[in-house]
Amino acid sequence: MAERGKARGRCTADDLDRVICETVVALRPLYTDDGLDRPDSLLRDYPDSTRVVEGLRVLIDAMFPGRTVPTEVHRDELGIFLIRRLSVAWRLLRPEIEKALPFRWRGAFAREAREARPPARSDLHAEAVRLMRAFFDRLPTVRSLLVEDVKAAYAGDPAALTYAEVQLAYPGLLAVASHRLAHELHRLDLPVLPRMMSEWTHARTGVDIHPGAEIGHGFFIDHATGVVIGETCRIGNRVKIYQGVTLGAQSFPLDAKGHPVKRIKRHPTVEDDVIIYANATILGGETVIGAGSTIGGNVFLMESVPPGSFVTGRQDEIRVRPERPGPRRRPAARRRQGP
Repeated sequence: MAERGKARGRCTADDLDRVICETVVALRPLYTDDGLDRPDSLLRDYPDSTRVVEGLRVLIDAMFPGRTVPTEVHRDELGIFLIRRLSVAWRLLRPEIEKALPFRWRGAFAREAREARPPARSDLHAEAVRLMRAFFDRLPTVRSLLVEDVKAAYAGDPAALTYAEVQLAYPGLLAVASHRLAHELHRLDLPVLPRMMSEWTHARTGVDIHPGAEIGHGFFIDHATGVVIGETCRIGNRVKIYQGVTLGAQSFPLDAKGHPVKRIKRHPTVEDDVIIYANATILGGETVIGAGSTIGGNVFLMESVPPGSFVTGRQDEIRVRPERPGPRRRPAARRRQGP
């Protein structure tokens, strides 16, 4: 009864937990529970982040058996292994997809744009099953793309001596694998879940790839840390980028209410066979990096470059003084200061 009284906003004078009670009374009005997508909404009936992340890890394990879950898989047992892994992924993700689907019409942007109408409740389960089937149909294609990504990492990194280390150790490959899976769900117009997957990967690897970004085959992120690839990026085949690269937006056009206009091309297009070195920043939806170009480290670019370009930025002046001939003089020892 005491706890119920606290929840209703009454704190008794002799309450030993008075501080907690008064804090609860102050907090309760700051939460909304009307079923809409609001900044102060309770996260009730929202997708479970733990189940979504575990589902992603299981799918990565199906793409690279043993990558995220310690498992020994023999070739004659591979079929059984994949059946079990995909069954677990289905059980984890299907209910969370069903929870995410209402954001198609109750999400803040959808309500503003009046883009969708809620279906009957019974349709949510059927739509979740349809999405899972379409997603699973794409998994062989995802696996094929990831094999090409492994080849690209091995060929593009002289420090890589085995395909095994690429598959087991490279954070860039983990980021790309996660992205390719999240991207397929994004293509199916599934709200919320793809971002939950990509942000788990961001926290795990330091690579921030929006699930909407389109990436061709043979993609390699060397060293990985600090890479940002925006929602509307289009990246061609056999592209290699290094740590700290940003493919971002130059500016945000605003609507009549002063809000950024959504669902327009804001991020660069990178064509086939491009190399982008460390800490380069390339911005703008109209910016196109032509095929076969090389972008040097620390370049800041907001305009297109033609195919075959070699782009460098002006470096700060560096002076190197030649060493004088003769034996080096050791620095004099400092005299110890007495008390």
